[in-house]
Amino acid sequence: MKILKKVLLSLLIAASMGAVSTSAVAEGDKGRIVYAPADAINMTLDKIKAAIDAIKNGSEGAAVAELIKEASDTSKEINANDKVDVARSKANNKLKSARNHAKNNSLQEAEQELQNAEKAFNDLKGLL
Repeated sequence: MKILKKVLLSLLIAASMGAVSTSAVAEGDKGRIVYAPADAINMTLDKIKAAIDAIKNGSEGAAVAELIKEASDTSKEINANDKVDVARSKANNKLKSARNHAKNNSLQEAEQELQNAEKAFNDLKGLL
């Protein structure tokens, strides 16, 4: 009888955890668009290319920094798995470095960092 009680209690606890688990009922908020990882990577790459083009067209550092910020914000939509998240974080650090260079009007260094970030985000596609 003791064993039966323990088994039933264990089953009850397991069932209740599954019923109220946040991952079991997870969904996007109303009005929030959830992108596929590949789409989010492509959106981020488009924003990086826009920032590189702005540098080549002679834009000011503050305008380039704003474009880089948009790319960084877009990269947060990349959700696939832990390996992708770690690689995304490393690539995002390159974007942060490029943004700091752009704020300081070191646009040549910012362009180099953006090219490194572009390569890193392209490499994320292989991890999907």
